[in-house]
Amino acid sequence: MRYAVIIAGGSGTRLWPMSTKALPKQLIPFFQGRSLLRIAMDRLANLLPRERIYICAGEAHREVMLENLPDLAPEQFIAEPMGRDTLNAVGLATGVLGRHDPDATVAIFTADHIIEPVDEFARIVDRGFQLAERSPQTLVTFGVTPTRPATGYGYLQLGDAIDAPDAPDKSDARDARLVTQFKEKPDAATAERYVAQGPNQYLWNSGMFVWNAQTLMDCIRRFAPENFAGLQAVLAAWDTPQRDAVLGEAYPTLPKISVDYAVMEPASRDADVRVAAAPMALRWLDVGSWPSFAQAQHPDDNGVVAEGCQTVNLDSRNLTLASDDPEHLIATIGCKDLVIIHTRRATLVCPASQAEKIKILHARIAQELGDAYL
Repeated sequence: MRYAVIIAGGSGTRLWPMSTKALPKQLIPFFQGRSLLRIAMDRLANLLPRERIYICAGEAHREVMLENLPDLAPEQFIAEPMGRDTLNAVGLATGVLGRHDPDATVAIFTADHIIEPVDEFARIVDRGFQLAERSPQTLVTFGVTPTRPATGYGYLQLGDAIDAPDAPDKSDARDARLVTQFKEKPDAATAERYVAQGPNQYLWNSGMFVWNAQTLMDCIRRFAPENFAGLQAVLAAWDTPQRDAVLGEAYPTLPKISVDYAVMEPASRDADVRVAAAPMALRWLDVGSWPSFAQAQHPDDNGVVAEGCQTVNLDSRNLTLASDDPEHLIATIGCKDLVIIHTRRATLVCPASQAEKIKILHARIAQELGDAYL
């Protein structure tokens, strides 16, 4: 049976001060009143019944996430006691589903993407499901067609086309390619070289996957045995009264590592499995910073993006303005290329070109003022 898991962890520090420990970026309703998590859930509506869509996130956010997603049953929330990077999150979620359904085919998504058009997204994901179902030893990832030489994304180096002679119309394999290598975030010159070679050679690594649950867990067993041992201890106690105690004891000891490093990279070189990329030639934004948030919005004629606030601007252009108070006014004179974010507890002003330093600023605030503003 098909399932989907939305990984909704992450601190969202580059979207401070709107994103905080109490209200992480996945839950901020700054897309016409909808949060990124709500958008991610709605994007799957035409693919799967609601009862087969799960959330994996921190235990600390269980209550607020269930409040924001009233159509999500409590048992559809898979809680981590703390973040231990993506291998452990996807291993826990996939293991839980595989424990309850040995034939589970699981799709993994994240809660910080804007993807359009949704119908095309659903068609491509369905193709990924088909490929994993017809070839359970195939780990499917989704590669996004690059639109620029981005240095903030990893890249997939593509090999041969997938041969699927058992597929009557080969619709599941049309365009799917073997992944020969996962490339980490490159420098500018390398990114330009990748993009120049075209989408038949390199795609952005989207961090979205489809796999047979048993295949993924076997890969973790072979490629990350220490993580596997800890996850198995947790899964063995999952349906018992000892679940919380074992989870709280074992999970914090799991080595922190990404699923790309731990599984996908070695799997792409392994003879017993194969990694396939299904291309996604659509609009895809990873909303992890204020500049990427602005790209997901619709600016006015002066390049001003305003969300959740009143605004009046005189001789200003290329601004990103946001507030958690819709009655709050942000007024500017002669401002250019700025990010201005107002909340009840803090206000951020910075050049858009310096927005990546918000993470450093976040750490400085924690050091000097503690958690009161975070």
